[in-house]
Amino acid sequence: MREKRKEAKNRRARLYLITPGAFAVEDFAPRLSEVLEAGDAAFVQLRMKAFSGAASSDDEIARAAEILTPIAHGAGALFLLNDRPDLVRACGADGAHIGQDDMTVQEARRHLDRGHILGRTCHGSRRLAMAAGEEGADYVAFGSFYETGTKAVSHRASLDILRWCREEMALPSAAIGGITPENAAPLIRAGADYLAVCGGVWDYKSGAAEAVRAFNRLLDAAHHEKDSSGGA
Repeated sequence: MREKRKEAKNRRARLYLITPGAFAVEDFAPRLSEVLEAGDAAFVQLRMKAFSGAASSDDEIARAAEILTPIAHGAGALFLLNDRPDLVRACGADGAHIGQDDMTVQEARRHLDRGHILGRTCHGSRRLAMAAGEEGADYVAFGSFYETGTKAVSHRASLDILRWCREEMALPSAAIGGITPENAAPLIRAGADYLAVCGGVWDYKSGAAEAVRAFNRLLDAAHHEKDSSGGA
């Protein structure tokens, strides 16, 4: 397990793109295409809420997934559903992400096929991260690292949790919460495998596509620096 993680440390970190909460899918689809053409992303997570802030209906999620999944796949990104592992098979998605207030990892796995990906929010907790790994999660997400307008923040995480995960866990980590091209560098240096970003892309002052380009420049630079220093 430690050897697999050692190999993973030498891989380039990647962007993890989260959709806005409320959007009209027909209007959003070309925006997503443009953004994914601008640079690499490992995942696109559908975090879809109704315009009222309530959870979207199953039909609305399925419709959005039907339109957006091929766009993600065409750009080499995997498509995940937020909070809804029960819809993954029906939607043809690649997996799901669940929070601590959702179902357990074991319950979520019962909705998924063997090849599906499952991520778990772990706030800033080593205990929750270890439990997620033991229960069968494929990655753990830590945050919020910065102030964010995407959702109410009740948990904050420190860079130490990323360093600890990088050294002690076999699972990759995603950093989330208020991440922008201007504040992402410390998270990359601390060992985040993915930068999970919503507002830092869609609300970026120079446009969403430019945000993706800026993130990828940071990720490329960090990877080259790591290579030149021998992967330390």
